[in-house]
Amino acid sequence: MTTRHLPGIVSVMNIGNIVEYIDQQKIVSAVILQEKQGKLRLLNEHNREVSFSENRLSHISQARLDTTLSRDSIVTQLKQLTENRKKLSETIDIRELWEILHEESEDIELSTMTLFCFDPPLTPDHEAAVIRAFFHDRLYFKFSQMIFAPYSAEQVEGKKRQLKEAEKKERRIQDGAAWINDILNRKNGSSTAIDEATIDILKSFYLFGNDSEHAQTAKQIIKKSSLHSTEQLFHIFVKAGIWHQDENIHLLSLKIPTVFSSNVLEQEQSLITNPIHFSDDPLRKDLTHIPLITIDGQSTLDFDDAISLENTETGYSLGIHIIDVDAYIKNGDPVDLSARERGSSIYMPDDKLPMIPPRLSEDLCSLKEGEIRPGISTLVRTNRFFEIQEYKIVPSIIKIRQKMSYAEANLLNGKNDPITTLYRMALLFREKRIKAGAVQITLPEVNVWLEENREIGYSKIDRENPSRMLISELMILANSLMAEFLASHRMPAVFRSQAQPKQRLFKGIETSLLLNFMQRKQLSRAMIGTTPETHAGLGVNAYVTATSPIRRYHDLLTQRQIKAIFGYHAPYSKTDLEDILLSISTAVSNTSRIQASRKRYWIIKYLESKKGVSFESLVLECHREHYLILIKEFMLETKLVPAGIRLKYGDIVQVTIQHADARKDQLSLFI
Repeated sequence: MTTRHLPGIVSVMNIGNIVEYIDQQKIVSAVILQEKQGKLRLLNEHNREVSFSENRLSHISQARLDTTLSRDSIVTQLKQLTENRKKLSETIDIRELWEILHEESEDIELSTMTLFCFDPPLTPDHEAAVIRAFFHDRLYFKFSQMIFAPYSAEQVEGKKRQLKEAEKKERRIQDGAAWINDILNRKNGSSTAIDEATIDILKSFYLFGNDSEHAQTAKQIIKKSSLHSTEQLFHIFVKAGIWHQDENIHLLSLKIPTVFSSNVLEQEQSLITNPIHFSDDPLRKDLTHIPLITIDGQSTLDFDDAISLENTETGYSLGIHIIDVDAYIKNGDPVDLSARERGSSIYMPDDKLPMIPPRLSEDLCSLKEGEIRPGISTLVRTNRFFEIQEYKIVPSIIKIRQKMSYAEANLLNGKNDPITTLYRMALLFREKRIKAGAVQITLPEVNVWLEENREIGYSKIDRENPSRMLISELMILANSLMAEFLASHRMPAVFRSQAQPKQRLFKGIETSLLLNFMQRKQLSRAMIGTTPETHAGLGVNAYVTATSPIRRYHDLLTQRQIKAIFGYHAPYSKTDLEDILLSISTAVSNTSRIQASRKRYWIIKYLESKKGVSFESLVLECHREHYLILIKEFMLETKLVPAGIRLKYGDIVQVTIQHADARKDQLSLFI
C-alpha cells in the first residue's frame, strides 16, 4: 500500500484503485493491478496493461474496482467511468469561473475548485471531471500539481492570440500537405487552393534548410504529405508552375534582387524625360572631333569604354574614354542606392541582371554609336616608340564614331589603322608590365549562352587574340594612370593591390594550361583598400578599376572621387568609402559566385545529353580518393574517381560522360 500526498488530497493506492494518466495529450482511465515501491502495473480502458510510475498519474481515486472480475468486465466498467467523467466535465463553464475568480490572487486547490464546479455530495468522479475540464481548456487557468491559478486578463488575451496563431499554423500545415499530395496525384498541377505564404514557407525551407525561420512548419507540412524528402519539393514547385525546370536556385538562395523598385524606375524615367545638359559644362573638354571606337563582344548592349588614337608631330595621342555615369546618377539617389545594393551587374548564360536599369545601362549611360555623351577621358601622349611622355585625365564630351566586335577588330589588325598601331602599342605596354614583375595568366575562357529555342551554345575564347588583348591592356593602363592621378592628389579611392606571388613558375607568356593553373594557385590574394599599394600581379605601383562604371559599383565610386578632384562635388571620405565597401562586399562576392555557378550549371546541362561522349582532360590535382581534372573543351574543373588507374598531375586523359545532372551539380566520368 502506498500513500500519495498531493495538495488538497491524500490518496491511498491499493490494488483496484481507479487512477488516470495522460498519454498523447489524452486522459486515460485505468485500474491498479499491482503496486510495488511506487511502480504500478495498470489495466487501462483500452484493454492494455501498462507499467507506470506513480508520479505520472494525473488523478488517484479512492473508488475501487473488483480486480477478481473478468478482464472484459473491468474494461467495460472503466469505459463507462470515462464516459461519465467526460459528461460531467462538459458541464463545467471554465470561462464563467474565471470571470468570478480571476481577480483573486490566491491559488485554488482541487477540492476547492471541485466545490466551485459542483454541488455536494461530491465523488471522486467530480474531481476527475474537474481535472479533465481544465486539462482540455488551458486558456484561463494555470493548472499544476492539483493547484489552479487564474491568469490575468492580459495573459488570457495573449493566450488567445497564441491559440489563434496555433490554429492558423495547423490549418496551414494541413492545407500545405493537401496541396502537395494533390500535385503529386495529378498530371497537371493542383486544384487545391493554397495561399502564397504557405508556398513561401516551403520555398524558404528548400532554399535555406534548417536556417530558414519557417523550418519547423515546413517540416511538419512535409511530414503530413506523401513526400519522402525535402529534395522532392523542387519537382513540386516545377509541376505547380511556380518554378521552371532550370530555376536559378543560387539566385534565390543568395537573395539577389532581380527587379527594380518603383522609385528607381521613376527616376530612370525622369532622367530619360529630362536629359542633363553637359555641353555647356566649362570643365569638360570637347573631344567630339576625335574618332572614338568601341570594341566589345557581339552581344554587348552596355558600352562603358571606348578608345581613340591620333597621330601627333612627335608620336601619338592615345585616348581611353569612359562614360561619365556620375553625370546621371548622383550619390544617394534611388538608382545609386539600388546599384549599391547590387554591387555589380551579373551576366549569366540565360539572364542578365544589370546594376542600373536597362534604359540607362543600355541607352542613356551607354556609349552608343553616333550619340554624344559625357565622359572621363585619359589622354596619353607617347613618342613614336610608344613610350609614355605625359598623360592627363579630363572630364570630356565624346562621341562614338564606330562600334566594332572583337572579331571585326581582329580582321583589321595588320591591315588597317588605328587597330594595328593600337595592338602594337598594347604589346609594348604589356611587355613593360611583365618586366616590372607582372604575372600573366593566359587561360582560355568559355562563353555559354542559350539560343531562342533554349538550345545551349558555347564557344572557347582565346583571351590572347589581338583585339581582346588590346582592350585588356589599354584598360589596365587607364586604371593604373587613374590610380596614380588619385594618389598624387591624396584622394582616397577603391584601390586594388596584390602582394608578390608565393612562387613564380614562369616569366613572360606561357601557353601551357597546367603551368598557368599552377601559377594561378601561387598568386597572393588580391586586396581592396582606400590607399594606394603595389599590385604585383599586374606589375603596377597603384591600381583602381574605373573603366566599367555601368557594371561595377567600385568603378562608379572611383569615378566620383576623380570628379571630386575637379570640384564637381565633395569627395567621399576614407571612412565613407570603407563603410560602403563593407556594405557591398557580400553583393560583390555573390556576383562572382552566381556567375560561376550558373555557367557551370549550363555546361553540365549541355553534358546531360552527351552520355558516352569522350573529352580530352588534364589532371590538375591528385588526391587520395579522387583527381581534380580540367575538361579542356569547356574549361570545366571536376572530380574524377577512376577505378584501378593511377594518374599523376599533368596527365592528359580521355574521359567519357557517364551521368550528368546539372541541378544536383553531379558529373560522373570514367576513363
